[in-house]
Amino acid sequence: MFDFSIVTQWFDAFLRQTLGLGDFWSILIECVLVGVAILVGYALLAIVLIFMERKVCAYFQCRLGPMRVGPWGLLQVFADVFKMLIKEIFFVDRADKFLYAVAPLLVIIGSVGAFSFLPWNKGATILDFNVGIFLLTAVSSIGILGIFLAGWGSNNKYSVVSAMRSAVQMISYEISLCLCLITAVILTGTMQMSGIVEAQTGPFKWLICQGHIPALLAFFTFLIAGNAEANRGPFDMAEAESELTAGHHTEYSGMGFGFFYLAEFLNLFITAGIAATVFLGGWAPLNIGIEAFDAVMNYIPGIVWFLGKAFALVWILMWIKWTFPRLRIDQILSLEWKYLMPLSLFNLILMTVVVALGLYIK
Repeated sequence: MFDFSIVTQWFDAFLRQTLGLGDFWSILIECVLVGVAILVGYALLAIVLIFMERKVCAYFQCRLGPMRVGPWGLLQVFADVFKMLIKEIFFVDRADKFLYAVAPLLVIIGSVGAFSFLPWNKGATILDFNVGIFLLTAVSSIGILGIFLAGWGSNNKYSVVSAMRSAVQMISYEISLCLCLITAVILTGTMQMSGIVEAQTGPFKWLICQGHIPALLAFFTFLIAGNAEANRGPFDMAEAESELTAGHHTEYSGMGFGFFYLAEFLNLFITAGIAATVFLGGWAPLNIGIEAFDAVMNYIPGIVWFLGKAFALVWILMWIKWTFPRLRIDQILSLEWKYLMPLSLFNLILMTVVVALGLYIK
């Protein structure tokens, strides 16, 4: 499998040795290019996910979805983006102008920061610290603060109720999310994102295979908790249109609303991407121990494996949203505190026993 670090090392040597740039300018140029790549990838994935959501929703409801703008409706999202860019950005009377303005920035910063931890290919992990899982959960939590400040700063009763629901729901489900990730860390022995993927390379080494029952429990719990963390249906009580209009972003327009909209869709992909990385091997191919089959699988680029797994999970989460009815806030919190968190704690102990006794696939 191609190692993308060969390209990055060549480019670094080109800047330092061929062009004769010093450390400062080399690092500055590399950081700018990486930042541009993150933002471009973030925007392109948002466009794909918005279009995918509309088509999946349409098919589940026996409709066609957007069809008029461009062939098969492919340009509908671009038309919506253009409309959003030219809309007026206004401020609400008697709102806290500082909190109102900073809230969308916090939401998008948390989303882009978490997005930067995803390992796209071997040697193509942007933020790859030895405490990556810890930093990932910390950075992703910034979005909760942004949502709460949006509701409070808008000085709107519907937005305040939505912000309180979001804060309670997202903070609660983060407990199960973290416990599931710790379960994976115990099995792989590392918190580094690339290290977690490397631990899953080989025949039947994906975490759901080598960790069997506790890994499967952690995987399904992570999907449920991640869906709730992203405020997706059936856990979208915070944005219940029938009673809270648009929830915490009721008073936002233009790109203020656009930041919330983008973050919601990318948080869905981030949840799927983390699940694919931690439990399904990330960019690691499917190997079953048959030499010819494994050789063919290894020829498929790592980024194709990662995107294939992530979008498969995105489709499943969209399927769940458009199948199940919205839960009440008391049902959402009961599911977490009475069922998912105790299950995650038990599963954490179970995984510790499995690893201590060597009962996993080595």
